[in-house]
Amino acid sequence: MTDRTDWIPLFPLNTVLFPDGILPLKIFETRYMDMVRDCMKRDIPFGIVLIRSGEEVGQAADPEDVGCFAHIVNWDAPQLGLLMLRTKGGQRFRIIETRVCSDQHLEARVEYIAPDLPSAVTEQHASAARALQLIVQDITARGKEELGDAFESPFPDMSRFDDAGWVANRWSEVLPIPMKARQHLLALSDPLKRLSIVQQYLEQQNIL
Repeated sequence: MTDRTDWIPLFPLNTVLFPDGILPLKIFETRYMDMVRDCMKRDIPFGIVLIRSGEEVGQAADPEDVGCFAHIVNWDAPQLGLLMLRTKGGQRFRIIETRVCSDQHLEARVEYIAPDLPSAVTEQHASAARALQLIVQDITARGKEELGDAFESPFPDMSRFDDAGWVANRWSEVLPIPMKARQHLLALSDPLKRLSIVQQYLEQQNIL
């Protein structure tokens, strides 16, 4: 893990972004419009962090300690004062310290969390990988049937159903679990442990 000496912009939300995850965003507050424009101008990501306390709008919220960089994939400005973004999760980070800027947007000094090492899906977790693949195929087929070329997949373009961390992350995004539980999964350093927790939940809920 490498400490950053500069300050990165943070976007506290009531959601959790995982590496490679797709997150559409609607930006309308001036502080975040300015933040996003600056990120696009400098070609840098911003940090998505789950709100520990506070609200998405108004005063700066208190964020959780672990977040994920959001890279802007594409954007649109359908009307004045509104930005529509499609972002993709990058590397995870841990917050060292935060500061509130004059416009109430947050910045942080962070340390990078090492990316998941490639870990093959074991036979024990193969059923979770197969079930996820069926879900992705079904959502994609339904979306294309209903929306045609306008369909934008909620999943990454490149699928890695043989990678434990990737499978665990995608399940963590779609399961109906509390945000605190998603945050816990995001912070886990061992992808196999993350997938084991997901597998246990799927079995308890009779999904597998």
